[in-house]
Amino acid sequence: MSTVISPGTSTERQRALDAAATQLIDAASNATPCRPLREMLPDGTLDDGYAIQQLVHARTSSARRQVGRKIGLTSAAVQQQMGVDTPDFGVLFADMAFGDSEPVPMDRLLQPRVEAEVAFVLGNDLPEHPVTTTEVLRATDFVVAAIEIVDSRVENWDISIFDTVADNASSGLFVVGGSPRSLRDIDDLRTAEMTLTCNGAVSSSGTGAACLGHPVNAVVWLANVVAERGAPLRAGEVILSGSLGPLVPVEPGETYEATIEGLGSVRAAFTERS
Repeated sequence: MSTVISPGTSTERQRALDAAATQLIDAASNATPCRPLREMLPDGTLDDGYAIQQLVHARTSSARRQVGRKIGLTSAAVQQQMGVDTPDFGVLFADMAFGDSEPVPMDRLLQPRVEAEVAFVLGNDLPEHPVTTTEVLRATDFVVAAIEIVDSRVENWDISIFDTVADNASSGLFVVGGSPRSLRDIDDLRTAEMTLTCNGAVSSSGTGAACLGHPVNAVVWLANVVAERGAPLRAGEVILSGSLGPLVPVEPGETYEATIEGLGSVRAAFTERS
């Protein structure tokens, strides 16, 4: 059972944040999901959530290379479910990346789900806040079909916005397709249709409009938020812009294929659990 900590002073608050970070780290290392973090910090804010996220990174990522960011909660329906009116973001590391059809080990995951997304790869740094749509379009080297494998260290996905922010926006792994496209070669990402299948059966579908009205809008939002926090987007980063349809629980041994109009397809092939 989680211990409730009521941070009154700055020292007590820091102790509470450290304890929450430890709970997430233990859940990952022991392959056993933990109780919701909000039970430990009932008054936890979004800033507290991001502080915990940074603590976990600081304590576990010394030998890992950051390669990008991910955006979550870009769907209006999911925001309504969470009781929020804003997306969230997490960090992507090189050891989270897989290629198209490369075996994805289930043993690295706890409660995985998959979602189809447009990945943006930046060719130039983005400026300090404020960042405009035009600047994101100019800075984007290419876009590519991607599958994000979201995962939660919180048992039964019993999460609030605070829980998921603290848990690196529920990041797991990600798969990027091998057919990059220039934004100039795509008619309209907003209306691009997405289909996610497993064994030929459609598991999820949607369009680019499901992602904050347009995937570019999501990247603009992220660019401004992280610049305000002193960590602007840089050339070479991979940006997972957000889901184009409902999440799908993963079955071990199955392969999930996402097809996005104008971007082709990408496959996440999961192993059996050992």
